Amino acid sequence: MDGSDESLAETFWAVTRRLRHQTKRALAPWEISPGQARALGVLMRHGALRPGALAEHLRIAPRSATEVVDGLQERGLVERRPDPADRRATLVAPTAEGERVGTAIRQARATEAERFFGVLSPDDQAELARILRRLREE
Repeated sequence: MDGSDESLAETFWAVTRRLRHQTKRALAPWEISPGQARALGVLMRHGALRPGALAEHLRIAPRSATEVVDGLQERGLVERRPDPADRRATLVAPTAEGERVGTAIRQARATEAERFFGVLSPDDQAELARILRRLREE
């Protein structure tokens, strides 16, 4: 099958798979899953969160968020601590090592994105961003 026979959806999914594989390669030095990297990124942007709020940001089930947090905590990248506003509740926050790793991951992903989208002209990148935002809003 040549490219002209490929549907728009097939082309989109092929590009998505390629981007996902490149992301996994970019994360390999830290032995962290894409889900764990996303969670760490959310915590770095928003600060300490209750596990339920983290799950909402990640659009995953609370049980899945618990598994992600467990994996990050085992690696020393996040810590659980009592919520000062409600001692029965727990907050999840990045540790100093989590901040260091999260910053390094953000930089690696930005470099990877520049390389991935760098084959497009600046005008094409802007147009693609506009189109993707439109599709996201639907």
